[in-house]
Amino acid sequence: MGFRNWYEETILPKMIGCACADPKIAALRGHVVPLAEGRVFEIGCGGGLNHPLYDRDKVTSFAGIDPNGALLQQARKAALDKGWEADIREGKGEAIPFPDASFDSAVCTYTLCSVDDQHQVLSELRRVLRPGGKLLFLEHGRSPDAGPQKWQRRIEPVWKRAMGNCHLTREVSGAVSNGGFDLASIGSIYMEKMPRWAGWMEWGVGVRTGG
Repeated sequence: MGFRNWYEETILPKMIGCACADPKIAALRGHVVPLAEGRVFEIGCGGGLNHPLYDRDKVTSFAGIDPNGALLQQARKAALDKGWEADIREGKGEAIPFPDASFDSAVCTYTLCSVDDQHQVLSELRRVLRPGGKLLFLEHGRSPDAGPQKWQRRIEPVWKRAMGNCHLTREVSGAVSNGGFDLASIGSIYMEKMPRWAGWMEWGVGVRTGG
């Protein structure tokens, strides 16, 4: 095993798990995940951090994918702890392994930043949602302010290599809107005690348009 593979399979999952389990991040997840209902699909479900936040009275089935095998093990354990059956598979968002219109809700938290093709992933999320289905998202991304944007552009090349292809400069809400979703609600904030180039967060609900 080369250093890169060792790092991505051993060290990176622990770093991501630690960062994404921060209580402040968990509080933001609480704005989004409990809104899921019906047949639910979660992209980037590895780690299972969202499982405790789902409302079992509203969710009829759960499926998810993640490309990281180590994180998938944690997601499957979280599903067992939740006490529900879950169809959790290894996969990438650019080719979601489920049929068209399979789900009522799709959950995407801190995932669009690291996919290879953001536009294709949003197209796939739209495909697997039924017409009128909801995309519930929480992401960090491009700051609206020039100063943090400058630092995001400077830091991103090194950041991507260290953090599993995580981008700092990607649009969030605008990308969701351009991906075929009507934005029903949205929130945004700079996280306290985080550098502004890393701390811009956006969350909201996108309703799948068209037939």
